[in-house]
Amino acid sequence: MSDHDKRVALVTGANRGIGYAIARGLAEQEITAVLGVRDPNKGAAACSSLQDQGLDTHFELLDITDEKSIRTAVTHIQDRFDRLDILVNNAGIMIDGDANVLNVSQHTILKTLQTNVFGPLMLCQRCIPLMKAGGYGRIVNMASSLGSLTEMADPNSGYGEVETPAYRLSKAALNAITTLIAKEVRDENILVNSVCPGWVRTDMGGDQAPLTPEQGADTPLWLATLPDGGPSGGFFSERKQIPW
Repeated sequence: MSDHDKRVALVTGANRGIGYAIARGLAEQEITAVLGVRDPNKGAAACSSLQDQGLDTHFELLDITDEKSIRTAVTHIQDRFDRLDILVNNAGIMIDGDANVLNVSQHTILKTLQTNVFGPLMLCQRCIPLMKAGGYGRIVNMASSLGSLTEMADPNSGYGEVETPAYRLSKAALNAITTLIAKEVRDENILVNSVCPGWVRTDMGGDQAPLTPEQGADTPLWLATLPDGGPSGGFFSERKQIPW
């Protein structure tokens, strides 16, 4: 089977953690997985590790805060594979752990939005034309229960003591992007959903998190490979829909 005959997926931030587990899981399902990575050395190492496992993986230099980098990466994928079927917007940052909504700086908010919101939106804008051309698309936006307005408004929420206002704002905005794009492509065979992977042991989640990256990748992988007619425009955790 040639690369062009297989579905092609782009996973951002895939050199480690949940992104790496998602890329591996997709490749294990006979999908060509392209790792979108900002650091060429880390990208090459992650890709080589997966290839050593017999998996069809490639890496593409991609800085999701740079529109030119996004445009170049998607063009390279189109030139190489002549298709793009799946986009997993996994890359993200949380840099405001010590801040609250009354003292967080504008710089921190803007930097967080640039990575967690504008980057995924620009990637969707670039990738959806390829999905439309192929008559198939699956988009998974890596959100968080911390971005749930329901959780923010609930005084009894288990996340009530968590601050990170820029991060929470960015994930709420990413959920809004999910709903808007799902509406825009609802007449196409393109399914767009947000997911909370849970509290996962990654550089962001920390060593105390209860879930492995593989466990955190389960629902994103499910959404990335939904059958035709599957849900779209929803927010999911543990393969179940959760409130915005």
